[in-house]
Amino acid sequence: MILNKEIASNIDASNMFDILLNFPKQIEHAIEIGKNAPTLDSNKGIPNKFMILGMGGSAIGGDTLRAYSQATQGADHLNINVSRNYSIPKFVDKDFCVIASSYSGGTEETLSAFAQAQTQTDKLLAISSGGKLSQIAESSDIPLIKIPGGMMPRCAVAYSFFPLLFQLIRIGAYKQSAIDETLAAIEELLPFLKKRSEELAIIDDNNPAIQIAQKLVGSAAVVYSACERLDTVNLRWRGQIQENAKQLAFGALLPEMNHNEINSWSFPQDMLDKFVVIMLKDIDDNPRTKIRFEAIEEILKPIVKDIINIESDSKYLLTRIFDLIYLADWVSYYLSLLNGTDPTPIPLISKLKDILAAK
Repeated sequence: MILNKEIASNIDASNMFDILLNFPKQIEHAIEIGKNAPTLDSNKGIPNKFMILGMGGSAIGGDTLRAYSQATQGADHLNINVSRNYSIPKFVDKDFCVIASSYSGGTEETLSAFAQAQTQTDKLLAISSGGKLSQIAESSDIPLIKIPGGMMPRCAVAYSFFPLLFQLIRIGAYKQSAIDETLAAIEELLPFLKKRSEELAIIDDNNPAIQIAQKLVGSAAVVYSACERLDTVNLRWRGQIQENAKQLAFGALLPEMNHNEINSWSFPQDMLDKFVVIMLKDIDDNPRTKIRFEAIEEILKPIVKDIINIESDSKYLLTRIFDLIYLADWVSYYLSLLNGTDPTPIPLISKLKDILAAK
């Protein structure tokens, strides 16, 4: 299929196109919210251990915060965890700050875990557009970061990340070196993504997102990246292909996959040429990991449908992370159009929720 604006408007009934196009503006708004939102009570001390509760698109912000902080000097001392469950780990104690992130405010797993958290620590924070989580926070005098509603959670990743980033900056959890790095990165990020949005929104064969999407049609994607810096971006690529394009996508992290998964690329023999491998690389990947990428490509190139190497060349890690996240959003969007499916509805997730509700 050759894509054009008419095809896009006919398939994209909910107009996800405009949401993606305006993502740089979402980041600007999310930063403004982060700078002015309520913060943790300073009288309770500055925590250096955080447990972020969330699922799906609401959890990605926490994942991104963890990955970015771990790789940023002056923030790498923080212990940031993300929990996707009905309960929180036993090791969470009064020294932890527990943050409940639910875009809708009604995520049952997050609400259950947050209720437990209130019995284990008084360092609590909530981020939501409304729903029961907002009601709980307001009635319990828990600081609440209010974000705009009306979008699919996976389309609101800036709202789930930047307010939490600025929360850590404002309460003093980030050291000055990390603050300086982050603010400089944001100065690069905003104009960079504005330019990127213009490039990725042009529906023609020169669009790199469309070029990648065309290679993925009729295939299953397998996403590989290093275990540091881009592990969350790896997860984002898989999730966006799965939800927007309704297409199978898998992935793993290096170097671990070299000790198990690499050996599986033998059977079923009649399916191997249905896979497209996406390699997400970063300039600061470990030198040995870079060699591992080369070795994987040498091994897999003769047997898979295609191998796509993707790397951002921006100066700052924060820009590189969001550059690749933004590219994933557009690739999955165009792939949904090529598959002839509206990117917004999530029919099987909705069906699953109906089954759970009935039980």
